[in-house]
Amino acid sequence: MIDSEGQLQLFSGNSNLALARDVANCLGIKLGGALVGVFANAETRIRIEENVRGSDVFVLQSLSIPVDHHIMELLLMIDALKRASARRITAVIPYYAYAKQEKKMAGREPISAKLVANLLTTAGVNRVLTIDLHAPAIEGFFDIPVDHLRAAPILAEHFRNFGDGIVVVSPDAGGVGRANDFRQRLGAPLAIIAKQRPRPDVAEVLEMVGDVRGKTAVIFDDMISTGGTIIEAAAVLRQRGATDVQACATHPVFADGAVEALLDSQLNHLVTTDTVPIPGDRRDQKIQIVRVAPLLAESIRRIHENLSVSVLFD
Repeated sequence: MIDSEGQLQLFSGNSNLALARDVANCLGIKLGGALVGVFANAETRIRIEENVRGSDVFVLQSLSIPVDHHIMELLLMIDALKRASARRITAVIPYYAYAKQEKKMAGREPISAKLVANLLTTAGVNRVLTIDLHAPAIEGFFDIPVDHLRAAPILAEHFRNFGDGIVVVSPDAGGVGRANDFRQRLGAPLAIIAKQRPRPDVAEVLEMVGDVRGKTAVIFDDMISTGGTIIEAAAVLRQRGATDVQACATHPVFADGAVEALLDSQLNHLVTTDTVPIPGDRRDQKIQIVRVAPLLAESIRRIHENLSVSVLFD
């Protein structure tokens, strides 16, 4: 993996080592050596254990729980690589945290997604590679290139054998664009559930548009945090006559108690990806995980070789 642009090297923080190793295997390279730990005083400790001078370096880190700690790991790794004279540093962020805080909902609130973008740029990152931002406008928070991948093509493969018995469901008005892209890939009709949030992380269903009677309803969203949106949507879809209710989401963030609540709901099956690692004690036969490593590896290869990335999700 050597060319005129320098050697391709891949490093990882601690948030999703399994995914980083999978990506490295897909690329046919070894994951770069780095000490990513904690000092006795609880401060994050970073040391890059490879020569990166002149290299084209990619750092994989999902901003998953504990979010702030994983952000700090990523920032310090970027700073260490910059000081070690890496030619270019690309932050590979499968899951970008704080993405729901991309605008002010009330007075005296921060725009946290913008602040995270500023921190990454200040640390010295040259490029960002991510998957399914909650708000696409976040791309504009960066003054550096952002490659925004979509997981819909690989998630859609799971449902292709369902035939014409599927209805794709957007669990809220804000997700209609995502759900519409997904249903076009399957050639399926679209239903929309309208909801409101009386307070953060609490969803109330208001109404539904579309016919799901006698169909398999597939709720499509970008992430699952508390699971409240999916659970409420599944109940409404059952009431409207859906014979099978499934959910499909890119990021399994899974706050405390979310998995248990989802398994106790009227949801039959959940398909998600490994952008965020799911601990063994939270896995269940109702949850199927789709690998994103091949998608990330091919994107990294294309960035390294100065090829188009957008062709991967057209």
